[in-house]
Amino acid sequence: MEYSKLKAKIHEIIFEADTPAGKSFDVILLLLILVSVAATMLETVVSVRENYGSLLVTIEWIVTVFFTLEYFMRIYSAKNPWSYIFSFYGIVDLLSIFPTYFGVFNPNTKSLAVIRSLRLLRVFRVLKLAKFLRAYESLSEAVSESKNKILVFLTMVVIIVLIVGSLMYVIEGKNGSGFDNIPVSVYWAIVTVTTVGYGDIAPITPLGQFFASCLMIIGYAIIAIPTGIVGAGIVSSSLKAGVSAIVCQGCRREDHKIGAEFCYHCGKKLNV
Repeated sequence: MEYSKLKAKIHEIIFEADTPAGKSFDVILLLLILVSVAATMLETVVSVRENYGSLLVTIEWIVTVFFTLEYFMRIYSAKNPWSYIFSFYGIVDLLSIFPTYFGVFNPNTKSLAVIRSLRLLRVFRVLKLAKFLRAYESLSEAVSESKNKILVFLTMVVIIVLIVGSLMYVIEGKNGSGFDNIPVSVYWAIVTVTTVGYGDIAPITPLGQFFASCLMIIGYAIIAIPTGIVGAGIVSSSLKAGVSAIVCQGCRREDHKIGAEFCYHCGKKLNV
């Protein structure tokens, strides 16, 4: 088989989910991800590790070697390797193989292999669940369109916690209630405004409790704001036709309308 044909065939198997070979490969890949994540979780259980530790380690290394080969095959078969390497899935694929190798030097990092669960997002493409894939695209577009508003909102939250934290230090700092410095007071303000409320620090003066109550009420209002921003972005995003699972060999995008013959982003002909 010619070099170009071999590369195209590998690309079809690894990247495409509309072909029998591509779908079979991705189903196997998803099963291996589930096995790997389960093995990583079970290895942290002392009783399981003592009885089946060797088996779990063997499974982890087999899966890691498979993922490593798959990662380099994706780079090899991609028409624009750098586009894949720096794409979301490319970064996740790379990070998914690091914990096992780093675990040779620092065993604690092996548990980070659960990051492979992010690769399960491919299930939408593999099973051709177009409505879910479109929902994912719609959410991504809404967040992207709302990023400036979210940034302004987060800036205001930071300003609020800085001001309230400083006020609480002034009010409570000499009363032995735990507000020993401004950083600690700001930490309390963040915990309070996010309604987490660990309870490790609490005001004891009436004025401090008044400000704490105000911050708690603000916290409830703050919860609704990001939801409203993103919700408005989803509503305002235009409804598009269903998308296929075809991956453009040029720009690595896969949000193409069903039946499209050319990539909407770069114009390259799609393998349909």
